[in-house]
Formats: sequence, structure tokens, C-alpha cells
Amino acid sequence: SSGINAEYGIQQVVQNQSVASLGAFCGLSVFAISIFGGVYSVLPAYESDLFGAKYVGANHGKMLLFSSTAAIAGPSAFLYLRSASEKAAITDLLSKVDASSFEAKFGSPMSAVDSLIEAKTVTVAKLMEIVPPGTLDPTPFLYDSSFYTIAAAIGIGAVTHSMLKPVNPKWFEKVEEDTSKAAVK
Repeated sequence: SSGINAEYGIQQVVQNQSVASLGAFCGLSVFAISIFGGVYSVLPAYESDLFGAKYVGANHGKMLLFSSTAAIAGPSAFLYLRSASEKAAITDLLSKVDASSFEAKFGSPMSAVDSLIEAKTVTVAKLMEIVPPGTLDPTPFLYDSSFYTIAAAIGIGAVTHSMLKPVNPKWFEKVEEDTSKAAVK
């Protein structure tokens, strides 16, 4: 759902060309990002409620390990999907470009397009200058597959989290502080 809302926000910014739409989109993005700090601040207490207090340090370490792994893998996947979308957009625009216009703009035949893309000589923006009038600019939609994938991952995470149930407190091991108090008595 966050991917769909972000896509809507991007479309509004592109269509309206207004500062208000851009400001609202940026503000809501910053708000969404700022929530992560709150999540990490209450996580140890939440883990203690779910699994007991004795091993909260070990449990929290495992959660942080997987969170760190996701922090590395997530942007890599996001970048890969965005690059694939950009490549597909360039391929689509190339199918609409006249070969003589391409050669006049880039000084090379269309057969050399792969090396020109690699050198960042051929980009979506530069191709938009030579495509037929009325061709839709794919730039605002390059992140669609990324946002949909992230929304799906968040949905899967929400479903699996809803299936997580607390351990019955009768199975909790006592925290060592409790046992040391009993030894003093």
C-alpha cells in the first residue's frame, strides 16, 4: 500500500507541477522515514513481552542482525529493479525513435546503442528529445516495480508478524536477578 500511495504522490507532482504537491510528498516521505527510530526504541520491550526478559539481549541481537541484512539487501534490490525499469523504458523509447534522428543526436548508429547506454550517453531524458510528439515520458514511473515489490515485502512482513504469538508466560525462564534475590533470603 505504501508503494501505491507513493506512486499516487509522484503522479500528482508530475501532473500538477505544483510546489504544494511536491512539499506534501516530501513531507510525508520524511514522516514515514522518521517512524523507524520509534520502532527501534520500543523493540526490546516488545521482544521481552513476546519471549520473556531473560534472553531479550540475544533475541534483540538476532533481530538487529536481520534488520541490518535487510538494510543492505533492500536498497540493492531497489536499485536493481529501478535499473531494470530504466533499461526497459530506454528499449521502449528506442523502438519509437527514427534511426536517422538517433544518429543525428548521438553521432552513432542505433546498432551501437548498448555502448552508448553503458557510457550514459543515451538516457531517457535525451531520448525524449527525439521521440515523436505525444510520447509519454516514462521517468515518473521508473520506480513502479520497486515500489510494488517493497509494498509486497511489507505486506508479507505484516502477515507473518500477525501470525507471531507471545510465548505463554509459564514457559518464561526467570531473570537471574529474581533468582539472586531468592538466594539472599
